Amino acid sequence: MDQIEQEFGLETYPILWPIGDGDRFKGVLDRMNDVVHLFDRGDRKSKAEVEVVPMSDLATLEERINDEELFEKLKEDQELLGELISPLDMERVMAGEQSPLFFGSAMTNFGVQLFLDKFCDMGTKPNGRLANIQEEVKGKKAKEKASANNNDDDEADELISPGHEEFSGFVFKTQANLDPKHRDRLAYIRIVSGSFQKGMKVGHSRSKPGKKYNLAQAQTLFGSDRESVEVAYPGDVIGINNPGNFAIGDTLFTGNEKIAFPGIPSFSPEKFAYIRNPNPSSYKSFQKGIEQLLAEGAVQALRQRNDEGGGPLILAAVGQLQFEVVQARLKSEYKVDSDMEAIGYTLARWADGGWDAVDKADAAGKLFGIMIVQDRWGRPVLLFRNDWKAASVAEDEKYLELKPWSKPPMFE
Repeated sequence: MDQIEQEFGLETYPILWPIGDGDRFKGVLDRMNDVVHLFDRGDRKSKAEVEVVPMSDLATLEERINDEELFEKLKEDQELLGELISPLDMERVMAGEQSPLFFGSAMTNFGVQLFLDKFCDMGTKPNGRLANIQEEVKGKKAKEKASANNNDDDEADELISPGHEEFSGFVFKTQANLDPKHRDRLAYIRIVSGSFQKGMKVGHSRSKPGKKYNLAQAQTLFGSDRESVEVAYPGDVIGINNPGNFAIGDTLFTGNEKIAFPGIPSFSPEKFAYIRNPNPSSYKSFQKGIEQLLAEGAVQALRQRNDEGGGPLILAAVGQLQFEVVQARLKSEYKVDSDMEAIGYTLARWADGGWDAVDKADAAGKLFGIMIVQDRWGRPVLLFRNDWKAASVAEDEKYLELKPWSKPPMFE
């Protein structure tokens, strides 16, 4: 909860609160209805038994939980959350200022159905989305327009409503190897306006003007189930074949105007490591695996300044587990080994002031002990060893405009 609020300035409101964790996980407290859902693990082949007990029935709760420490903590948590957490305000939720928070266990299917039910109850009709809109021009005019663009072009100031005639949608997730036998790659699109029609041709916010992609197939997915889609509307989520051009945050659209919705920010990484291929004979498989896992957002990629791909690759993640997942998937899905070498930095800051600002600070000796790298878009990133140094540089060198997260550019 603290990390979400600190990183994104987003206040949270717990709706399902866990009772214990790990092997001692007993169930969840539903704070909206003031009842406790207790789960009987049973075996993995059968559905878990659920018992609903009102929070007011303390005697029954104490007997069913059968753990004095967890029972006392449940009472304490309920009281503290009621006193310290601001009430749920759906207007603030819809404005992106507050977010409901749910706890459960997908591994053991504890609380998942509760989350899905409440998610449906709290959902609203599709909303519009602010976007940057440009006239789509080609050839020499496109080059002249690109050279005349400035930073203001990344401002989303026009609302695309669900009733907008032309199709638009944005990529919020990509995934490779859903079916390892076919090496398929999917991009998940949330439709904002218009309607999807099977076989339609769309533009892409980061592709050259006039470049079109044929959406020959689309499908909906729930767990391991897939179903082909002929038509889809605003608010729907569809999965389309990804030729490798679609990345998280990209916009697809129809019409003569080029549309780009704001990019999706990434969590600020706290772990950094070089990754290398120990076996030169598997170079192509290694590169393909890294490329597809980076496209999924499994980790972020950084490189030394001016490195266009020939130098060592730095992976950046929030936690060590992400590195282990990358190595495991490289081994299982792409049949390649990898070596990781940790780097002694603990946080990253994007310098929105640009390379000129970084060069100015570096020349003045303000970046001593700080690693200067670039992200996949060639933008400057500073790696720090501790919070104190990062806060000090941000305060003293305000022209760097340091930010703990990044968004992909709307246009290229």
